[in-house]
Amino acid sequence: MVGVKAFAFAGIAALVTTAANAADMPGLPPLELPPIEEFAHGWYLRGDIGMSNQQLKKLDSVSFTAGTEFLDKGGFDSAPIFGLGIGYQFNSWLRLDITGEYRGKAGFRALDRAPNGGSPTGFQTNEYTGSKSEWTFLFNAYADLGTWYNITPFIGFGAGASYNRIHHFRDVAVPVSGVAYGEPAGKWDFAWAMHAGLAYSVSRNFTVEMSYRYISLGDAMSGDTITYLGQNSVYNPMHFKGITSHDVRLGLRWLLDTQPPSQTYYPPPLMRRG
Repeated sequence: MVGVKAFAFAGIAALVTTAANAADMPGLPPLELPPIEEFAHGWYLRGDIGMSNQQLKKLDSVSFTAGTEFLDKGGFDSAPIFGLGIGYQFNSWLRLDITGEYRGKAGFRALDRAPNGGSPTGFQTNEYTGSKSEWTFLFNAYADLGTWYNITPFIGFGAGASYNRIHHFRDVAVPVSGVAYGEPAGKWDFAWAMHAGLAYSVSRNFTVEMSYRYISLGDAMSGDTITYLGQNSVYNPMHFKGITSHDVRLGLRWLLDTQPPSQTYYPPPLMRRG
């Protein structure tokens, strides 16, 4: 029994001596792993260009008589879009921005047929022409849906206001040689938009976007319509109701880097130095 205890004490003494010698050895440098960058966040600037594809719900005027029928309810030409904005990237999936844009002049045409007892046929046609432009301001929220190979799909919603302006409005009744015109005029209306697109990260600070946007711009109105003789018996501007657009845009975003990127670090192993 005495031999077993002696053997055990000898083993414990050897372990203690080995540990003490190891403590006196110089420690190896800790393993330093690079941080893993999760996302960059902070303020960003943006710029956008694009083209519009606009429609309207209907034209309306107090001068329309019973029996007026639209042969062509009207449509707009495509027009350029130029926008600027500032926003904030909160994390890897949420960002907000405020944008202002000029939507260039889009030509407009429509045609109706209305009863006219003074015409040989009992009817007349009215050809409507003009153009429309807007200044539109939106507050937008976007959800980024994950990133694959530097490509991030996103969706978003915006709301704000649009100043819709009608230019060069003309009403020409060819069969009865009548012409009326409306002075340029504009009005503010509520606007909202839905966004969807893809963003490509060229670098941590620079991103390129290609996006589709459906936007509702509200209504627009021409100036009072006056005949070519300068006559007008009633205030009758032309109302453009329910203006919407399908926009395609190319956007650039530049992160200002006011905040450092969020990072995850692996802690180094704990080691005692001699």
